[in-house]
Amino acid sequence: MAKLTKEELLKSIEEMSVLELSDFVKTLEEKFGVSASAMMASAPAAAATGAQAGEPVEEQTVFNVVVASSGANKIAVIKALRELVPTLGLKEAKDLVDAAPKEVMTQVNKKTAEEAKAKLIAAGATVELK
Repeated sequence: MAKLTKEELLKSIEEMSVLELSDFVKTLEEKFGVSASAMMASAPAAAATGAQAGEPVEEQTVFNVVVASSGANKIAVIKALRELVPTLGLKEAKDLVDAAPKEVMTQVNKKTAEEAKAKLIAAGATVELK
C-alpha cells in the first residue's frame, strides 16, 4: 500500500458520507483504543473559554447559597432548608429564613449548590449563588 500524504488523506475523509465517516471513526477507536467523543466534547468548551479574553478563565467551582427572600410560603422554605442542612433545628432554620438575605450553605460544589437552589426555589424562596 502506498503511503498517503496528509492532504490526500484529508481529501479522502472530506469525500466520505456521514455513515462512512462514522464507521471510519469507530474503526480508529477500536484499532488504537481511544475515544474521539471525549476530546470533541472538551475541545469546544476549552475554545469558548480561552478565546474570550485571550487568557485562561477559571470556572468557579465553590459556591455559597444565599436565600435572598423567603417569599410567601416561609414554612415550605424552612422545611426545604432543614432537608438541605440537617444540623439546623427548627428555630435556627426559621431565624435564617427571617433574616434573609442570609447565607445558608458555604463552600459547596456546583452540583450541591444547584440542587439546593432548585429545592429552595421550588419551596418559594428567592436564591442566589455566589
